[in-house]
Amino acid sequence: MSVVKSFHCAYSIHYHVVFPLKYRKALLSDPIVATLKQITKELEERFQFEIERLGCDLDHIHILCSLHPKYGPSQFVRIYKNLTARELFRAHPDLKKELWGGEFWSDGFYVATVGERGDWSVVEKYVREQGKTVEDAQLRLL
Repeated sequence: MSVVKSFHCAYSIHYHVVFPLKYRKALLSDPIVATLKQITKELEERFQFEIERLGCDLDHIHILCSLHPKYGPSQFVRIYKNLTARELFRAHPDLKKELWGGEFWSDGFYVATVGERGDWSVVEKYVREQGKTVEDAQLRLL
């Protein structure tokens, strides 16, 4: 986490953003996640976004990102959801059968700022480990 210098400002703004798929459907399989990561790289190049971590569970994603101050978190979410949904439907047409309303992402989202001194490493580890199952993490009823 370092200070980024732009033409008229210097900043170190980091967000933890979470948003689920429409109807909380568990559709984020490996091929879809691979496509999502490719689209995310293209968005980083097109906009002044730095996606530091992208963690996917089956029905939601976590993003750790750094944004230029001209973008607010809501703008980032709107841009990210719109463009990734369009490209995912284009790359995987069978998704439209599962999501009959034509929307990929749910309407809501969660966002929090992440400080560099306090909880950055904890949040980064949490996002990095999304989608990984630990057998001993929770007792299961038989």
